[in-house]
Amino acid sequence: MKLRTLMSAGVLALAAVAGLAQADDQKPVPYEYGMPLQIKHVIAMNETPTTDCKVIDAEIKFVDKAGKIEDVGYRKLSDACTLQN
Repeated sequence: MKLRTLMSAGVLALAAVAGLAQADDQKPVPYEYGMPLQIKHVIAMNETPTTDCKVIDAEIKFVDKAGKIEDVGYRKLSDACTLQN
């Protein structure tokens, strides 16, 4: 009986991990001007690393006020621009 319970728990854990891995493969939704972002808290912010001052792709992953994880992509000036005059 314990083996069956252990196997069931293992199958459920693998299904959960597979679901999370599949969710991470999704591309971020492109940000549009005026798009409402109901951010509860930020999980991660990623951008293309560069030493040049130019427009780059960036994305923000956050939990919205409804508890859903959102991934939004946007364009911005690189951080290298703040170091130049």
